[in-house]
Amino acid sequence: MPTETKIAACGELRNGLNYSQRDEGSGLAILKVKDFKEHTLVPMSGLDELDIARVQMPKDLLLSEGDTVIIRSNGNGDLVGRCLFVRELIRPTAFSGFSIRFRPNREAIEPRFAFYVLKSPATRERLVAHGSGTGIQSLNQETIGGATFVLPSRDEQRAIARVLGALDDKIELNRRLTRTLEELAAALFRSWFVDFDPVVAKAAGRQPAHLRSELAALFPATFQDSPLGPIPDGWRVGKVDELASLTRGGINPGAFPLETFDHYSIPAFDDGRFPRQELGGTIKSNKFPVPSGCVMVSKLNPDTPRIWLPDVTGERRAVCSTEFLVSTPKPPATREFLFGLFSSEAFTSSFATLVTGTSNSHQRVKPDNLLTTEIVIPDERLISAFTKLAQPWLAQVTHNIRESRTLAALRDTLLPKLLSGELRVKPAEKLVEAKT
Repeated sequence: MPTETKIAACGELRNGLNYSQRDEGSGLAILKVKDFKEHTLVPMSGLDELDIARVQMPKDLLLSEGDTVIIRSNGNGDLVGRCLFVRELIRPTAFSGFSIRFRPNREAIEPRFAFYVLKSPATRERLVAHGSGTGIQSLNQETIGGATFVLPSRDEQRAIARVLGALDDKIELNRRLTRTLEELAAALFRSWFVDFDPVVAKAAGRQPAHLRSELAALFPATFQDSPLGPIPDGWRVGKVDELASLTRGGINPGAFPLETFDHYSIPAFDDGRFPRQELGGTIKSNKFPVPSGCVMVSKLNPDTPRIWLPDVTGERRAVCSTEFLVSTPKPPATREFLFGLFSSEAFTSSFATLVTGTSNSHQRVKPDNLLTTEIVIPDERLISAFTKLAQPWLAQVTHNIRESRTLAALRDTLLPKLLSGELRVKPAEKLVEAKT
């Protein structure tokens, strides 16, 4: 029979590392609150680092495969209690003092089952309800360790973890594939329109690598001077507003309190780029309408680029935070070309210099500064050729995000039902017996 068990009886809890900003550098990866996205697996790359020479690092503050890390405290109360599972590590990684690590006793509980217990809505609600602090909510080891749950047999633990884990693994696979496809589009844009690789090759008397002859013929073989430095002959320097327009009119969703909107926001982008379905009455302040075929660029803290290709289906009206600049392509530009432009390192570096504001956490770019940014405008035939190559990649990105959204909803529906016993799954051993 399943028994009521405390978290503390199934493993060890440990607070994370406290350090100062001056300790950041290079050497040791550090998992921070900002890394807790919608995906539930610890990210393999993109983590900040600490200068190992400046930090006294106890060995027991390094993560191990099978650990669960829980947000202990954060200014955004919505994040307190969120969990990440450490499935694999590619290098030594510590975790910050704003989090607590649960290391399961593998003789008492399956690691991934323990993660789903900690992630479950029932556990999180109990943790947050009993957390300390009158302003910023905070959890501690006693609160987490005292949470109780029903502990089934080891076979059933494995079965539950297998079902939910398969969904999370597919979401993670989609996330990695999405990143690869976006990197492909960005690399092609950089090669053609920033580094001018085909032009450099032709100017040196070489055939451009990996290009069909009819496509290579579209690139000139010489350069010309411009205000932005040497650019391919026949191309020109222009401004973003020649290729894109911005949405200016606003909408107040609160005027339609019972209508469900797709709400695109900064937190939604950071949580996997799933717009949140919300009633108009719960959406505060005016928003921008989001038309089909647009590209959204965050004007908030542009040193952290957020470029979004919204999946507007027409099932619901779509709105977005006014922290986004909603750009629609003007011919000959296309959505794919704008995505490549706004994602390019050359553009984002320039864009980040246009910020106003004195606070490091709330720096913004004025819309007109985007439109007046100088860019290199190529032959429109090359814009068309780039679009034909990049369109299938970015269409697959949209498909992956849509599929992951469905999988996440299914996981979140199944999780409490499986943990409570409302739904039962047969252990793998039972399935084998049934087949034989």
